[in-house]
Amino acid sequence: MLIGVTALFLSSQAMAANEMPPAAALCGSCHGPTGMGIEPIAPRIAGLSSEYIAKQIHLFQQGDRQNPSMTPMAMTVQGEAINQVADYFAAQPVPAFIPVVRGSQTSYQSVAETLVYQGDWQRTLPACVSCHGPSGIGGGQFPRLAGQQASYLKTQLMAWQSGTRKGDIDNMMGNIASKLSQDEIAALADYFAKLK
Repeated sequence: MLIGVTALFLSSQAMAANEMPPAAALCGSCHGPTGMGIEPIAPRIAGLSSEYIAKQIHLFQQGDRQNPSMTPMAMTVQGEAINQVADYFAAQPVPAFIPVVRGSQTSYQSVAETLVYQGDWQRTLPACVSCHGPSGIGGGQFPRLAGQQASYLKTQLMAWQSGTRKGDIDNMMGNIASKLSQDEIAALADYFAKLK
């Protein structure tokens, strides 16, 4: 009997943890109720880390990230609700795939794969997977790139280039993006978008 009650309690806890908090309802109107994104309105936020999502809300509130839709939306989420929203969307499942293991190949045919897995040290460009994890699955303060919308990835790299997006340590992504050509940005965006 005790086991049954415990299982029921844990099941209720799991359901409660997966319920959308009221503060996330507005987010869900653009990003989708499970945060899978609605292209071209809003990117996928499901599966990003809670740490990353909370930080981005703060960056929009501070003006370090700019978007005419997202900035006022971010202002509606305050206090503990920021963590509730971040935890909810971080817990949402994303499609699984088998990531490419860095070092499993010594050379790549495409510009995108070369930049993703090897970088370009002549331009002091580190491999994308150095920070964003195997095949860009993300983790911690580094967002998941695998499966993200190509249009979103492209606009974000261009925002880093132009300086309209800020907020990472030592402007790391701004420095990286400033060394990428428009063709490379498009190729990287397309490559990561297809990883799903």
